[in-house]
Amino acid sequence: MFFSKKKQNEIDMSRLPEHIGVIMDGNGRWAKKRGLPRSAGHSAGADALKKIVTEANKLGIKYITVYAFSTENWKRPKEEVDYLMSLLLDYLRNAEKTLAGEDVVIRAIGSRKELSQEIRDQIVKTEEFTKNNKGIVMNIALNYGGREEITNAAKNICKEVQEGKIKIEDINDKMFSQYLYTENQPDVDLLIRTSGEQRLSNFMLWQVSYAEMWFTHKLWPDFKPADLHRAIIDFQNRGRRFGGV
Repeated sequence: MFFSKKKQNEIDMSRLPEHIGVIMDGNGRWAKKRGLPRSAGHSAGADALKKIVTEANKLGIKYITVYAFSTENWKRPKEEVDYLMSLLLDYLRNAEKTLAGEDVVIRAIGSRKELSQEIRDQIVKTEEFTKNNKGIVMNIALNYGGREEITNAAKNICKEVQEGKIKIEDINDKMFSQYLYTENQPDVDLLIRTSGEQRLSNFMLWQVSYAEMWFTHKLWPDFKPADLHRAIIDFQNRGRRFGGV
């Protein structure tokens, strides 16, 4: 259905990326190419996301983080922002029924201060509803910015040093990671970005330090489970040295 049997067998199931990050780019361009409003592109993108998360879960990927709304996206036209917020709210509501049925754990990462009370309440409800599931952990990066995440982590560490809870000499990479939104999760192994753009756009700056990056010109609504397979196969064909020889 999603991929030819021959191609699917090329995936080494013993060497899957543990954590995949996805920058879902191209919804607006997808809609423009079809003479549709940008909202139609975002809606199609939400449908694509369900398919990709479901397939990643079937494969046995443990974590997936998707860039849904950045701290910079507030600069977009109010009409588009309002639609995106409405779509995200619906996605969280429906995820309880659809993705939770796939045994998915759903978490929202990012700052919640600027979000409406309705969305914040739904985040809590969805996280609570799915927290005991045993499948893939899906992080929805919502009102998320990598620099802000690192800055907040540094502030919280400084506060605990001032309070005498930790010592400066105890601070290291491992400890710092525990102050990020993705605490207790592994770093990203594979970063996928659609639409042909090749930049991080302030996404998971700490967690992608040694990620393998995979770019495609496909717009996000056109990204299929078969493309996810291709990205994983390419990831498995690379040599990961983590700075070594």
